[in-house]
Amino acid sequence: MMEQGHLLGGGLMWIFWIVVAIVVILFITSFSKSKSSAISKDDEALEILKNRYASGDIDEEEYEMKRKTLNNKDE
Repeated sequence: MMEQGHLLGGGLMWIFWIVVAIVVILFITSFSKSKSSAISKDDEALEILKNRYASGDIDEEEYEMKRKTLNNKDE
């Protein structure tokens, strides 16, 4: 009778550690995805800036100033 109680407790402990591992994995993957999406947003902003310059919406001076500002955000 005592062994069944011990086995049940051991089984619950395994389930606990499996859940902890899953939570840690989900946390790490969500953190890495958010970091990569921030990089792509900077690339998207630079692409929009290039398009505005190419279409004549902004002049070269404004383009260079904004491009430098975007590049400094990365550092």
